Amino acid sequence: MANPDLKKRKIAFVVTDGFERVELTQPRKALDDAGATTVIVSPKREHVRSWEFTEWGNTFSVDVPLDSADVQDFDALVLPGGVLNPDTLRIIPKAVDFVKAFFEAGKPVAAICHGPWTLIEAGAAKGRRMTSWPSLRSDLKNAGAEWVDEEAIVDKGLVTSRKPDDIPAFNREMIKLFSEARASRSQAA
Repeated sequence: MANPDLKKRKIAFVVTDGFERVELTQPRKALDDAGATTVIVSPKREHVRSWEFTEWGNTFSVDVPLDSADVQDFDALVLPGGVLNPDTLRIIPKAVDFVKAFFEAGKPVAAICHGPWTLIEAGAAKGRRMTSWPSLRSDLKNAGAEWVDEEAIVDKGLVTSRKPDDIPAFNREMIKLFSEARASRSQAA
C-alpha cells in the first residue's frame, strides 16, 4: 500500500557517471513504493553509468537533462554518493545551483555517502548536524557542519547517511521527511 503522503510527489535524483548503484536504486524503490514519482536528472543527456562498489555497474536512462530541469517541478531531492558522482557534480555550476535552489525554496533534501560533497559546494552544510562517508568528516566540519557518526541524521530539512549499509535507516528517515514536507507543486490530479 502506497503512503498517501507521497502520492503526487515528484522527487529528483541528481546523478552523473559514477554514482553508487544501490544508493540510487534502493531509495528510488522505497520512494516509488510509497507512491512518489522519481526522476533521474543529470548533466548527461541520455544515460548515466553506475558504480558497483569496486567496478562499473549498470547504465540508467536520464529522465530530465539538468539543462532543462526546473526546481519548481520537484518536491524533494536525493543525492546518491559514490566518489566520482558528487566529485563531478560539485564542479558543475548548474548542478550546484540546482541543489542550492532546493534549500532556498525550503524543499527537503536527502544525501548519502559522498553525496554531501555537493551540499558543501552549494553552501548547505553550514550550521547543520550531518553524517557522511567518514572521509568527508573534515570537509563537512570545515564547511561549518557538525559531523556525527550515526546511520541517519535529520536536521533542518536534510537527511544524511553514511554508507550503503545505512540505506534502511536512510529510506525510513527520507520518506518521513518527504511526507511531512508540504507539497510545493500543484496537486491537481
